[in-house]
Amino acid sequence: MKKKENNTGSQSFTVNEIRDKLAKYCAYQDRCHWEVENKMREFELIPEAHEEILIYLIQHNFLNEERFVRSFVRGKFNQKNWGRIKIRIELKKRKISSRLIESALLEIDEDDYLKTLQNLFEKKKNNLKSERESFKKKAKIRNYLLQKGFESEIIADLFR
Repeated sequence: MKKKENNTGSQSFTVNEIRDKLAKYCAYQDRCHWEVENKMREFELIPEAHEEILIYLIQHNFLNEERFVRSFVRGKFNQKNWGRIKIRIELKKRKISSRLIESALLEIDEDDYLKTLQNLFEKKKNNLKSERESFKKKAKIRNYLLQKGFESEIIADLFR
């Protein structure tokens, strides 16, 4: 069933249809307020409808910033092996408060963090076996680990 098109050629939806679409968007994967706000812009809502939908999403627990941040930190660390710096930067891009970011980052177990860093270090070192020049090899490993978001001080400790 196709929705009617308005003058601009885009489809028009009722507030309830938009609310349901956004609820599905949030249910599919945890979202932050910033992502939902960006998605809402596509619908060109009047401010009252915008507020009504946001309140609905929050009250029905489709939108929960704290849950999003914790899930984001867990996922990026466990699945993508990102370090704290990269995770922090990506969350700041999504307009997450520093307090919430720091709280969620504390949940990363320090031993797991150092073990992940060590594993990435070893893996990269093994991939660069053919690299003869040790200075170049160290620089490539260091840059790789920095790009993954690990702190330069703990990277330096690996080379000692």
